[in-house]
Amino acid sequence: MPAHPNTLAGKTIRKMQSAAAPRRLAVLLSFLLTAACQSPPQMIAAANPFAAEAGRDILNAGGSAVDAAIAAELVLTLVEPQSSGVGGGAFLLHYDGQSQEVSAYDGRETAPAAATADLFLDAEGKPMSFWDAVVGGRSVGVPGLLRLFETAHRAHGRLPWPRLFEAAIDLAESGFPVSPRLHELVARDKHLRRFEAAKAYFYDRDDQPHAVGHRLQNPAYADTLRRIARDGAEAFYNGPIAADIVASVRGAVGNPGAMSLADLAAYEAKARPVLCLPYRRWQICGMPPPTSGGVAVLQTMGILAHFDLAGLGPESPQALHLVAEASRLAFADRGLFLADPDFVTVPVEELLDPAYLADRAALISPTRSLGKAEPGLPAPQASMPRQDDPPSTTHLAVADRWGNVVSMTASIESAFGSRLMVRGFLLNNELTDFSFLPRSAGRAVANRVEGGKRPRSSMSPTLVLDDQGALVMAVGSPGGSRIPGYVVKTLVASLDWGLDMQAAIAFPNFVNRNGATDLEEGTPLARMAPDLEALGHEVRVRPMTSGAHGFRVTDEGLDGGADPRREGVVLTR
Repeated sequence: MPAHPNTLAGKTIRKMQSAAAPRRLAVLLSFLLTAACQSPPQMIAAANPFAAEAGRDILNAGGSAVDAAIAAELVLTLVEPQSSGVGGGAFLLHYDGQSQEVSAYDGRETAPAAATADLFLDAEGKPMSFWDAVVGGRSVGVPGLLRLFETAHRAHGRLPWPRLFEAAIDLAESGFPVSPRLHELVARDKHLRRFEAAKAYFYDRDDQPHAVGHRLQNPAYADTLRRIARDGAEAFYNGPIAADIVASVRGAVGNPGAMSLADLAAYEAKARPVLCLPYRRWQICGMPPPTSGGVAVLQTMGILAHFDLAGLGPESPQALHLVAEASRLAFADRGLFLADPDFVTVPVEELLDPAYLADRAALISPTRSLGKAEPGLPAPQASMPRQDDPPSTTHLAVADRWGNVVSMTASIESAFGSRLMVRGFLLNNELTDFSFLPRSAGRAVANRVEGGKRPRSSMSPTLVLDDQGALVMAVGSPGGSRIPGYVVKTLVASLDWGLDMQAAIAFPNFVNRNGATDLEEGTPLARMAPDLEALGHEVRVRPMTSGAHGFRVTDEGLDGGADPRREGVVLTR
């Protein structure tokens, strides 16, 4: 596939890369030699130490960045089951250290073929309550993670497929200590007990969440992985595992779904054209639809390119105001246009046109908030009514010894997904990322439910390149619809304010989704609320638990960061 789409941004990159082609080998060798001499060239940043260790072991065994990402995510399914897993999906960006090409892989879940636009409407035609829709089989999309891994491994893997499963199988059999975060989330959850498989796994004989440090074994998951390691992803999408998934979804008492064996057998992961946009002296690359994250991040950064954020600095209310306003404008477009491009025409090129972004930037006043922003292009469909989704998800970033890099965000949507557990793993509730209302203001909503369609996401795995096509940064975060904001904050903190990767990730969160400006409670930014209110912002101070992970290429080697708000780590050799 081509490195970049045929957009204005893509044309700009190709022109830069063509001019720099004679220097590519020198740039690559310089990067590798610098990293080898001054810092380990391999790195993984992931949301749990066991997962990071599994990925590091694969790197040390001669595995590629994709190999390590697969091994790490299979462990995350086990030790961080609330966030992601083989019962869900992912978006993956891959940077090739030799060709400098960026590839995008879409493993987003799909709606069953039998799903209709009224999937989340009650008998009176009104939207169901969120939790009534989530818990059970109705919300489960056809999982895409393993087909994504199969596709990416065929293109970029180095180690044999079965080797990637060994760490997760061993840990599932021997058991792992329940982490504080897993214990806390099980204790807070009101729905896991409704289903026998989940109840038997997450609670002890006294019906209490397993204590922190309890060694939790999952032989059912180990058996599942053995089958997939031996027979490939096909063992998941056809045969006994698929039959059990369908039986669980269709048999969920009180809220069954319509998934069929044919839906699983037909699932395909997709290679998508990468979206890239110039930002100052860099190029920022992200995922295209069906996630809205790539477009939202690129639009926000493209608008911010018209302002001197470096001159304002990280402690400036004015800088927060500008970032919030740029995000507000991006989210106005997101609500109207972004959906599965296989079902809806998404004007990506127009939304990322530098002239359009310049016009959007001109709407921002330095002295007064826009308030509610309006979309900048006309569209035949209606804007999607606002829906908040409980943040879960996970992100990991990997660099291998050849300069290949993966930035991947994976999810089962809300914490513990649908709460349905099959063969040791949880099934997603990703279909609740569709609009519950198929029509609004008399027009169809782009992100309405349709059979075979992929629900809109906010996941935003991101890569940053320099003007010669060399890698600069890999980053991403969980966090529901706040994900684009978390990624933008990290990009601005690193690229504009010069913070190292750990400091950029740890920097207090602030997000605007075309409504209130949210500031992370308990941080110095919360004290800026009066300044923003004086500029016309509605401000909310609240917890904002991101889970960003990533690294940046520096003259000294790879500079990694893990979000202190969760349990992640950065590991090299």
